[in-house]
Amino acid sequence: MSDNLAVRVEGLEKSFGETRALAGVDLQIPEGTVLGLLGPNGAGKTTAVRVLSTLLAPDAGRAEVFGRDVVTQPADVRTLIGLAGQYAAVDELLSGRQNLRMVGRLYHLPDREMRARAEQLLERFDLVAAADRSVKTYSGGMRRRLDLAASLLNRPRLLYLDEPTTGLDPRSRVDLWQMINALVEDGTTLLLTTQYLEEADRLADQIAVIDQGKVIARGTADELKSSIGGQVVEVRVAETEDVDRAVKALSSIGQADAVRTDDHTATVAADRGVAAVADAADVLRRDQIEVTDLALRRPTLDDVFLDITGRMAEEEPPTNGARPRGRRRGRRRG
Repeated sequence: MSDNLAVRVEGLEKSFGETRALAGVDLQIPEGTVLGLLGPNGAGKTTAVRVLSTLLAPDAGRAEVFGRDVVTQPADVRTLIGLAGQYAAVDELLSGRQNLRMVGRLYHLPDREMRARAEQLLERFDLVAAADRSVKTYSGGMRRRLDLAASLLNRPRLLYLDEPTTGLDPRSRVDLWQMINALVEDGTTLLLTTQYLEEADRLADQIAVIDQGKVIARGTADELKSSIGGQVVEVRVAETEDVDRAVKALSSIGQADAVRTDDHTATVAADRGVAAVADAADVLRRDQIEVTDLALRRPTLDDVFLDITGRMAEEEPPTNGARPRGRRRGRRRG
């Protein structure tokens, strides 16, 4: 394993009965960077984290953390990592300070070091004023900050954040993003799983899109956005029943098939700038589709996910294992 790689994953597979959670995942995370593992619920993100944190044994493949094999050297791996799961793993009956000290004891930290480290983290995560209050009185954002603080008690070189902002209000989410950025500036390597595309866009150096247990795209946010074309025409129609007609009309002017994004909106990738807006207006007028908004914008990661999978990131995968219809690679017009 290369010295500058924090994580190397090759051909990772894991099944639960008939469900194939991981179907040959390959990943690499250079030390000191953030990899965003992006995908919807059920894509395999949490399973990958559980394997990498030694909580699950893979059925096949290999995973290393700083050169240590997660299957044959799990104790060594655990000394190098921290984990903040989807839900804050804190004891509601204890205070914030007591929670951190308890975790420090589980790490077998010397008492003086454990107490000093707990106080440092309470200050860093703005929890000093609430440190002696029962955690059951904490807000959701405070619990997430405490959980993140607990994951850092052993000064991990690699931190797994499994959907860390799920359920948080927008302000708490931004606050947590700022704290995550500070960790990266301190040199911590992060694996961030998320279904929030804005979160991956803002925090990740590299993004791997995972769907149905496979990595189906990877690159920087800008590279992924560029892969679907320079711009996107977005149309909002007045009547819900006209969305499918709008999709058909817009497909005739784009680089790839247009897609329906909600009950009133359709989008299509286009590379002709303002001319694409004029083309869209022409075909919509021709088909007598009433429009309430028509705009040209840069692609987002939502557009990337739609392009690759044919559905929005928050949608569940199809139960029969087949990909839904939508824009997919290989269907571009050239």
